[in-house]
Amino acid sequence: MRTQTRKHSFIRVTEYILQKVGVSSLAKAFVLINAETGSEKDVVEKVKTLNNVKEAYFVFGVYDVIAVVEASNVDELRNTVHTKMRQVKGIRSTCTMVVIK
Repeated sequence: MRTQTRKHSFIRVTEYILQKVGVSSLAKAFVLINAETGSEKDVVEKVKTLNNVKEAYFVFGVYDVIAVVEASNVDELRNTVHTKMRQVKGIRSTCTMVVIK
């Protein structure tokens, strides 16, 4: 429960900062994804089908997949990553980096 509160606080702070620095209402993020071993290609294909996902790639390194997500606002962005993307079978964890400029 406490983690959930932190996430919502982070989103609110991010929205506030974006408004103050004059970033457009379009929210964009890079999502780094850790996938279950052997499921990377399936994860890429499933992630590509999600609304707001503009690009997704299978990569080498600490993470297995990187996705570019664009939404009309931060709440929609959060919904795409938290509600939809994290439900994709084969995704173990995500690290979301919201673009500020």
